[in-house]
Amino acid sequence: MLVIPGQRGKDLCDRHLGTTRRNLLRVGGSAMAGLSLANLLRQDAAAAAIDPIATKGGPGFGRAKRVLFVYLQGGPSHLDLWDPKEDVPDNVRSPFKTMPTKVPGMDVTELLPKFAQVTDKVTLIRSMSYTPNGLFNHTAAIYQLHTGYTADKVSPSGQLEPPSPKDYPTFGSNIVRLKPSDVPMLPFVMMPRPLQESNVVGKAGTAGFLGRAYDPYYLYPAGDDMDMSKMDRIKVDDLQLRSDVAPSRLERRARLRELVNAQMPDIDRATKKYDLDDYYQKALGLILSGQARDAFDLSKEPAVLRDAYGRNTFGQSLLLGRRLLEAGTRVVEVIWPKVANSDNHSWDMHTDLTKRLKDQSGPMLDAGLATLLNDLDGRGMLEDTLVVAVGEFGRSPQRGLSTSGNSNSADGRDHWPYCYTAVLAGAGVKRGVVYGKSDKTASAPTLDPVHPTDLLATIYHAVGLDPHTIVLNHLNQPREMVQGNVVTGFFS
Repeated sequence: MLVIPGQRGKDLCDRHLGTTRRNLLRVGGSAMAGLSLANLLRQDAAAAAIDPIATKGGPGFGRAKRVLFVYLQGGPSHLDLWDPKEDVPDNVRSPFKTMPTKVPGMDVTELLPKFAQVTDKVTLIRSMSYTPNGLFNHTAAIYQLHTGYTADKVSPSGQLEPPSPKDYPTFGSNIVRLKPSDVPMLPFVMMPRPLQESNVVGKAGTAGFLGRAYDPYYLYPAGDDMDMSKMDRIKVDDLQLRSDVAPSRLERRARLRELVNAQMPDIDRATKKYDLDDYYQKALGLILSGQARDAFDLSKEPAVLRDAYGRNTFGQSLLLGRRLLEAGTRVVEVIWPKVANSDNHSWDMHTDLTKRLKDQSGPMLDAGLATLLNDLDGRGMLEDTLVVAVGEFGRSPQRGLSTSGNSNSADGRDHWPYCYTAVLAGAGVKRGVVYGKSDKTASAPTLDPVHPTDLLATIYHAVGLDPHTIVLNHLNQPREMVQGNVVTGFFS
C-alpha cells in the first residue's frame, strides 16, 4: 500500500521532525523492496538510455501506444468458438451451429453472435501452434506465452515451481521498462486475479530478473472466482493520501524540498543529469492529480455501456482496462476470471463442455470482447491500441480423448497446443482477415503456423521494440527478450 506518512502539525521532511524524503512515497510491494514511486519512475526512464530498436521499421512497427492483453486462461476450444468445422465425425464437430459473420470466410459458432458483428475489426489467427516440452500442462504453457521461454524446472506432475526472482519477465514488464509511461499513471496493470494453476500462483506474472520495480500493479478484488460483482468493490488505497495528510500539506512539503534543493547548488549540479525533480514531480502528480484513482472508478461509465460489457468480472475488467489505457497506462492484462483446472465458467472443459460454453463462458466472452472492440473503435483508440485475445492452447479436436493424462467425458475436450486460434485487433492490424489455416479437423495448421513466441515478438514490434533486444538476467547473462519472429503479415 502506498503511504504518505507524517505527524500531525508537522509539515517538514527532516528526520528529527518525524518523516523523511525516503519514506514520503512508498507503493505496494515495491516499498518492501525499498523502492519509492519516484525511484520506480526513475528506473523506467533510465531504461530509455538502452536502445531497444536495433532494427526499425516494417509494417506495424511502433503503431501501438498501448496494449490490452485479454488472456483466456484455461485454453478455450477453437472448434467451438472461432474455427468451426463441417463434414467431420460427430465426436469432432462442435455441438454448436456455425454462424456467418460480417466477413465471408470468418465463420464462428452460434455462441458468438455479437462477436460475429465485429469481425470486420479483427484478424483471426487460426494457425497458432507449438509442440510442448513434456506434458500439456497449463502452468508451463502460461509461462511460455507470457515470457517467451520454457521453465527450467518442472515437477513430475508437470507443475512448475513458484515464482522466483530468477524467472524471465512477463512481456508487459519488458515493455514498460523500455517504453516508460510519459504521464503520471500506473504503467502496467494486471487483473482481476493472478495467473494460477493448482497451488502455483503468479508464475509468469512478475518482472522476474528485471526486479520488482517493473512488476505489474496487481488489482485483485476480494471475492472468489464465482463472485460476479467483485469489480464493484475495487479498492485502490495505494493511490490515495492518508486521511491526516491534506493535498495542500503534501504540496507544501514539495515546495520545501524545492527550497532546500535551491540552497544546494553542488548537489543540484551533481544530480542534474538524473532529472530528479522530474521523477519526484511525476510521483507526486500520480497521487495529487487523482488521475489514477479516477480511472479505477467504473461508476463514471454509463449504465448502458456497463450492461453491454456484461455485469460480470470479465466484462467489467475489460471496461476498466479501457479506462486505464485511456488514462495513460501502457499495458493492461485482463485474465479470465476463473482458475484453469476448475469447473463452471473455466475454459478447461474436460467435462460438460456444451452446457458450460452455452450458459457461462460463451456469453461472457461474446459480450465483453465485442463491446470492447466497438468501444475502442468508437473512441478512436483502436488506431493505436493493440488488442490480443488468446489462451495458452486450444482443445483437442476429438471429444473424449485424453491428451494430457486427464480423464475426459464424451462431452469434453483435452489440451491441444498443436492448433488453436488467437484474435488480434488495432494498431495497424488488418481488419476482417483470417491469417493462417487449419486442417479439416482443426488439428494442425496447413498454412502459416504461428508460435506463441512469434506472437510475443509481434507484440514487441507493434510497440516499437526489437524483440531481440538483449536483457541481462539475474546472473548478468545476456538474453533476448524473446526468440521469436515478427509476423508482419498481421499488419496492413
